[in-house]
Amino acid sequence: MSTPDVTATAMLQCSFGAAPAPFVVLPINRVTACNFPSGTIMDNIPLVNITPFGMCQSPSNPTVIAATAAALGVFTPMPCVPVTVAPWTPGTPTVTIANLPALDTNCKLMCAWAGVIGVQQAAQFTVTVP
Repeated sequence: MSTPDVTATAMLQCSFGAAPAPFVVLPINRVTACNFPSGTIMDNIPLVNITPFGMCQSPSNPTVIAATAAALGVFTPMPCVPVTVAPWTPGTPTVTIANLPALDTNCKLMCAWAGVIGVQQAAQFTVTVP
């Protein structure tokens, strides 16, 4: 059974983020599902496709390290600015958009601060009629 394609307005969640954030897909590929632009593995650009997740709880984030040091060792979360340098994995190799694998709800994206970003809620849903 296949999983839904990931489109704009899907909700993403980082394992170290405090809040979910919407996925943004620019309509440059002109491929839509349920009237939303469909994502590819290269829709991984911070602050363009991947929006902040509230406050970051990662102990490897340099801003969290600095804030914790300034608070004399009291762990201090800081605003989350995702740092994603690699494409989504694994993608859907059998479904391509502009010669790139499409995203589905099983795809993950790694943040440089050790977080794993995944799809919390797809923007499209499969409806089956009996």
